[in-house]
Amino acid sequence: MITSHPYFYIFLCVVLNVISQLLLKTGMNTIGYFQMEVNNLLNTSIKIATNPNIIIGLLLYGLSFALWLVALSRLDVSMAYPLLSIGYIIMPFVAYLFLGEVLSILRIVGICIIIAGVYIVSKS
Repeated sequence: MITSHPYFYIFLCVVLNVISQLLLKTGMNTIGYFQMEVNNLLNTSIKIATNPNIIIGLLLYGLSFALWLVALSRLDVSMAYPLLSIGYIIMPFVAYLFLGEVLSILRIVGICIIIAGVYIVSKS
């Protein structure tokens, strides 16, 4: 067993979720914008189901979910769930670095507010 500390599992959940979202977005970038119409639904579904980034992203997302269940078995949900918002802190920086997304001052201010909230929840 790696560790039984619940915060370890929450940290892993967040990291795996961020990586999975990055992979899912990268996969969808290769597929591109599509209309949800009957005539292209099968073709688009096949592209999605066979995209390696999407497949790995979904597997990591599933692993994150399994670790979340472990965390919930060790912590109150009122404590554990707000800690998932750490992903909202990490993801904009990851998206900026790997996807070239904009990281505006307003977004950074919002991230600072989330950090303050996570800190307050973790101290309660």
